[in-house]
Amino acid sequence: MSRATPPNPLAPEQLKSLGLRLGLPVLGLWVVGGLLTGMRLGPTVTSVALVIPGVITAFLIGLVVWAVWQTRKARGVHGILSEVKSADDRKAAIEKLETTFKKKDVTAVLARAQLLMQEDPRKALSVMEEIDLGKVMPTIADEVRAQRALVHLMLGEASLARPLADGVDLSRHQDAKTRAMLAGVVAEAWARTGQCKKSLDTLALFSADDPEFAEVRPQLLRAIAFASAHGNDPKAMRRALKKLAEIDIRMLGGFLVKKAHPLLQKEARRTLEQSGQVPRKMQVVRH
Repeated sequence: MSRATPPNPLAPEQLKSLGLRLGLPVLGLWVVGGLLTGMRLGPTVTSVALVIPGVITAFLIGLVVWAVWQTRKARGVHGILSEVKSADDRKAAIEKLETTFKKKDVTAVLARAQLLMQEDPRKALSVMEEIDLGKVMPTIADEVRAQRALVHLMLGEASLARPLADGVDLSRHQDAKTRAMLAGVVAEAWARTGQCKKSLDTLALFSADDPEFAEVRPQLLRAIAFASAHGNDPKAMRRALKKLAEIDIRMLGGFLVKKAHPLLQKEARRTLEQSGQVPRKMQVVRH
């Protein structure tokens, strides 16, 4: 699952947005506190009028510092992932993640799992299962659920992916790219376990052709292909497969897993054979 690039917390547009969302309300509190203090209503009122804005300001400053630290860490992890071009790069990246970050750092654990997923999905799954979802922020827990669900989907285990997908709450994710990424995974899980309408309704909220979603476009297209096949819309399914093939023909191999929709398997196999990327008598590995 491709992860969206974390925004730069110190970029001008981010600072402006933060100032409008937090700065103006805090300024309003201080104005009210100053007015109450100026009215000389007594020491108790004066203390309350100054203490409340002070406590809230200190809390928000701490929250902003923590958020900046978390975002910078996420951008550092994303930078490591972006340098991976080969198997040797992947091995080096895993070692760097293990030595640079703490063993239980969720961001680094997810990155390691993403790298391991390409060679050993079962190991990637075991790494993610070590994360206690009850001890991390809800938004982070959603990302863990989605990545675990994706591995199960890749292995043809849609029934195991479903409860993980059901636990993801898209409404609590403010970043559009992250929300689209998660939607792609949960929509695929729903489509493959009898909730095709729910899957299509969710995917309708995101356009795979939107430049904003370029990083997560493959995941959206994959979900559209599955939802279209299960929704008996072969034309939409073929369009999604064609767009995936244009990105990377090898992505069609993901539709040859066990229990994938027969129409998807047939069309993906046909496209792969016509491309010359695989032998005509290719066999699907069954676990």
